[in-house]
Amino acid sequence: MKTDDSTPARLTGLDESESRARLAAEGPNELPQPDRRTPLRIVLEVLREPMFALLIGGGAIYLLLGDIKEALILVAFALMSIAITVVQETRTERVLEALRNLASPRALVIRDGVRKRISGREVVRGDVILLVEGDRVPADALLLEAHDLQTDESLLTGESVPVRKLVTPDAVRAMVAPGGEDLPYVYSGSLVVRGGGIAEVVATGTNSQMGKIGQLLHRLEPEPPRLQTQTRRLVRVAAMGGGAVSVIVMVLYGLFRGGWLEALLAGITIGMSMLPEEFPVVLTVFMAMGAWRISRARVLTRRSTAIEALGSATVLCTDKTGTLTENRMSVAELRTAEGEWHRGDTVPAVQSFRDVVTFGVLASAPEAFDPMERALRDLANSLSGQESHSRVSGAKLVRTYGLRPELLAVTQVWAPEGSEPLIVAAKGAPEAIGRLCRLSKSESTDLEASVDAMAAEGLRVLAVARTQSVGPGLPDAPTEFAFTLLGLVGFADPLRASVPAAVRQCQSAGIRVVMITGDYPATAIAIAHQASLSTNEVVTGDTIGKQDSAALISCARRSSVFARIVPEQKLRIVEALKADGQIVAMTGDGVNDAPSLKAAHIGIAMGGRGTDVAREASSIVLLDDDFGSIVTAIRLGRRIYDNLRKAMGFIVAVHVPIAGLALLPLLLGLPIIFSPIHIAFLELVIDPVCSLVFEAEKEEEDIMRRPPRSPAEPLLPLPLIGWGALQGALAFAMAGAMFVFALGNGMPADEVRALTFVALILGIFSLILVNRSFSSSLKLAVLRPNLALLSILLAVCTVLGLCLWVPAVRELFRFGELHLDDLAITIGSALLILVALELLKPLWRERLRA
Repeated sequence: MKTDDSTPARLTGLDESESRARLAAEGPNELPQPDRRTPLRIVLEVLREPMFALLIGGGAIYLLLGDIKEALILVAFALMSIAITVVQETRTERVLEALRNLASPRALVIRDGVRKRISGREVVRGDVILLVEGDRVPADALLLEAHDLQTDESLLTGESVPVRKLVTPDAVRAMVAPGGEDLPYVYSGSLVVRGGGIAEVVATGTNSQMGKIGQLLHRLEPEPPRLQTQTRRLVRVAAMGGGAVSVIVMVLYGLFRGGWLEALLAGITIGMSMLPEEFPVVLTVFMAMGAWRISRARVLTRRSTAIEALGSATVLCTDKTGTLTENRMSVAELRTAEGEWHRGDTVPAVQSFRDVVTFGVLASAPEAFDPMERALRDLANSLSGQESHSRVSGAKLVRTYGLRPELLAVTQVWAPEGSEPLIVAAKGAPEAIGRLCRLSKSESTDLEASVDAMAAEGLRVLAVARTQSVGPGLPDAPTEFAFTLLGLVGFADPLRASVPAAVRQCQSAGIRVVMITGDYPATAIAIAHQASLSTNEVVTGDTIGKQDSAALISCARRSSVFARIVPEQKLRIVEALKADGQIVAMTGDGVNDAPSLKAAHIGIAMGGRGTDVAREASSIVLLDDDFGSIVTAIRLGRRIYDNLRKAMGFIVAVHVPIAGLALLPLLLGLPIIFSPIHIAFLELVIDPVCSLVFEAEKEEEDIMRRPPRSPAEPLLPLPLIGWGALQGALAFAMAGAMFVFALGNGMPADEVRALTFVALILGIFSLILVNRSFSSSLKLAVLRPNLALLSILLAVCTVLGLCLWVPAVRELFRFGELHLDDLAITIGSALLILVALELLKPLWRERLRA
């Protein structure tokens, strides 16, 4: 940096050659960009999943066996599921890319004594930057000059209000953590909301406070997908079972019938029917369609593994600023000097209240960036026909007395049209305004009591005063005016309207909501009360800093509000909750939220105002930034898992009669029922029903009144296996009895095959209706609309009709002609299965829902 006695360094800055050398040596002022997930990369990720390997492998097996049609059907199903996943995740990445490109920060620097705008990534250590109201700070920097400077650091600290900055002559160039008033440092990513200044850059890129958070992210490993692990184990067991059935069929056929080649073909046929391809198909389609359904609620699923975790979340950790609140300041309370007060974002038709608002605006910047000044201006703009406004219309700003360390107040002098006296307005810290108004001891005590009462409600309090100036000239300091106190203005970041209802839904669903914020305890308590959160104990960052891991686990177990928390402590809280066995969902929008978003089982970032760092660390992105959308996503997550279990139970149930009817003829020496074409027909029923019909089922009425499911709970618990086996056994008993009875009464083999097959298909229809709900009545299960179910049932009935009544198709299936009385018997057996299982369902309901 150039320096000489006549030209201060802060006016010349670096020269271009030195800045280029530093840029080359230290790298650009940006965080390492995560690898973009291109469509090809997403396809490769999807193909590496074990479920898709099984689907493709199953298709290859069918192809080797010569069953080209079945191989093509299986591979087509796999490719369709891949396409759904790729389209959904590619769309998500495009939306995120658009969010990244919404704004490209630029920096105003001084180089070679000339002011110039450069890209934020070109800022280097030692650069002198100019801070202007409304600009983003491009890098961590030490203040050289500050003029009434305030910055919004909420993305880094979670504080909902701007913080004041002051120059400290002996400040060291080593940056300290952000947070609190009067620090001589500004931080990358923060917003200048008032005043201006000049600063020297001391840290860029990964060396900045934002960069350190990014480095913390790289050390965190995401949670492994529990559901995929369970499915892999389940598929392995099912494949072993199917293989065992196939071998048994082959051996029995060879022993009882003597034709080992036919035995091999029979074993292959049954093995094809028992190949557990439905499990991975169902899981894949449910995850892909689940992401699509959740996206319709304005929630993007970046990782499908988050869907499985939504249904088991036990703790929802949320940031305050911008998540529970709207991330904007509004006027929440007005108090006059006479002791009158009014709550809400309106102004009573009383002149004293109107004067507080009007003179508060007169003491604000004409073009306001400070959120509190904007709130005052918005409130004033909502008023009309006021004398105060008419008095100052057309007035011109004459002079501004800015904030100073010894007097935390802003005073502005206005010259109205005509020869009226000058209007002087002041606002600032109540104690500073009290000094300007020269309050007596009792008046100061009353003012302090009012301020304390408002602060206890979590409000940020400013006082407003007025006076007039006559005669030539203005004083050098605002303390020379004789001010009159007008009143107090309380500001708050308002709670989102949807939050209280969403919190109540979480609580009824057994999900504990925990607020973790960098803001002050009083503000945190006030918001917690409004959101219906428990405030029995508020834990601060200082307390957490003194606790070891065991003490923090105990603290996190009983506390629901954490205040003045820094990013490292937020991460420790999430890790403590996980160590306590909780399934943690974490919401946030700021850079300070990113480590905990990545560490949580479910990271939920805000898409509208959230930072790139937070979005990249998350598994779910809320496009509308609405806390209520989280509850919608949890509801959908529970529905997806609920329906997934229904589909799995149906798979167990439907394979029992298939296997039973395959083995029964061998054991009794009767004609074989199934051939590959029959199995293909059954697959056309089973696969769409499992993957499309059950996925489209609406949620149970009590889905948000249940406690979260245990993450250790298997996808197919023993009660569900038992219930599915019972259903399948009853369906097998009805079809098997019909098969044996018909043959025993001399019915031709082809007619028996047709009769048994139709009975099995209609029995499967009964199993579908039984498994549509764990709790609803039969009437609701039948009448509840499901377009996918209706379409598939009509299609199956149409094809089945062709098989029975079109001679060419009937011969292909080796069916005999059935009569109306035969069909009536099959329909009656299906109804008997349905009624019997509905009567048995209450005995299993609690075990199925446990």
